[in-house]
Amino acid sequence: MQRKIITTADGSKTIQIEDWNEQYHSIHGAIQETKHVFIKHGLHHICHSELVSANIKNISILEIGFGTGLNAFITCLEAKKDNIQVDYVGVEAYPVSQDEIKQLNYAEQLKVNNTLFSKIHNCSWEEVNEIHSKFLLTKQQKLFKYIKERNAFNLIYFDAFGARVQPELWTEAMFKIMYKALKPKGVLVTYSAKGSVRRAMQAVGFVVERLEGPLGKREMLRATKT
Repeated sequence: MQRKIITTADGSKTIQIEDWNEQYHSIHGAIQETKHVFIKHGLHHICHSELVSANIKNISILEIGFGTGLNAFITCLEAKKDNIQVDYVGVEAYPVSQDEIKQLNYAEQLKVNNTLFSKIHNCSWEEVNEIHSKFLLTKQQKLFKYIKERNAFNLIYFDAFGARVQPELWTEAMFKIMYKALKPKGVLVTYSAKGSVRRAMQAVGFVVERLEGPLGKREMLRATKT
């Protein structure tokens, strides 16, 4: 499928799949979307929950749709800044090309050195990599339906392509896999706010909250494993 790099409203770039009219991140701002959905309502929410000790912050994260690595990159920066130990697993069926990665400007927009972003993309797949002392990354290339972990993660970043183009990723069957992968009281966050998505989450046992969405979206969803 035809792909191109585009610039979103906050100046950060993303990848557009022209045949689908679908982007890896919000056209209203790739970085702002990540910070709002996954960091503010995911990582920071978990850090202040009873799941994480006040003295020992150790969090396991599963990302559904590793893509450009933006969510991992900003989480990596937050882990270093806030002294959080993060074990991060990013699952991606179709990895982004090195040529596309070179065109992404996230470090420049965040005003940080590009070293960590490069390390995230240059490290090996299918093994644990130390990106820095507080951030371990495992990149797995497979379809999401083959995720088999049970009670393994505190937090899931559900950042798959939208239900308009890949409805099979937003079903009860998929969210059942996510539910099983989370630890008790674990949390899943996503940019989506579709009623069908919320109902699919609730059907497998999640307690679902509607939250204020990032720029360009009225709402988003956060689901907690009861």
